[in-house]
Amino acid sequence: MAKDKQGKSSKKKALKLETLRKDISSVLPEKYKKEVVPALKKQFNYSSIMEVPKLEKIVVNRGVGEATQDIKALESTLEELHIITLQKPIVKKAKKSVANFKLRQGQPIGAMVTLRGARMYAFLERLINESLPRIRDFKGLNPNSFDGRGNFTFGIREQLIFAEIDYNRVDKVRGFNVSIITSAKTDEAGRELLKAFDFPFRKDKN
Repeated sequence: MAKDKQGKSSKKKALKLETLRKDISSVLPEKYKKEVVPALKKQFNYSSIMEVPKLEKIVVNRGVGEATQDIKALESTLEELHIITLQKPIVKKAKKSVANFKLRQGQPIGAMVTLRGARMYAFLERLINESLPRIRDFKGLNPNSFDGRGNFTFGIREQLIFAEIDYNRVDKVRGFNVSIITSAKTDEAGRELLKAFDFPFRKDKN
């Protein structure tokens, strides 16, 4: 009987994920072509549209150190990242052993998803319009968190800001990092690219 219940639960989960995977439509690619490219070309005096920076990929990453003691923590992370990004995560493993942390080389310590194309744009659109506004007292992200090469990384403290996550299935509140990789050659160009997508930066840069 227990096996039947587990089987039904797995089928429901698989059906839910399959439904989510199909929902990767976004208006952002069209917005980029029609609005972002002309605006940035004019702002930076680019001689060609090929010089205009673009989004290359988005990397969603969560470290799960507790997975060395509790494998269920990793399982929860894999399921949550799958639901949030609509793509299957890959498991990150320890590159070397660390005796003080009881860590052995090859042990799973986190998960990562690299999004490109349609899934990248779908994730970014939901992030901007739905998830970030759900953060309590949200005042915007730090506009100075660029790496010097036009790429932006920020942390999200809890997975519950994503409406797709079922609160009743969350075993523990966990955060993760999001890195937006662009083709921009400077932080200024990268920042203006994200602003053109209505990315919610704080107005005060200090």
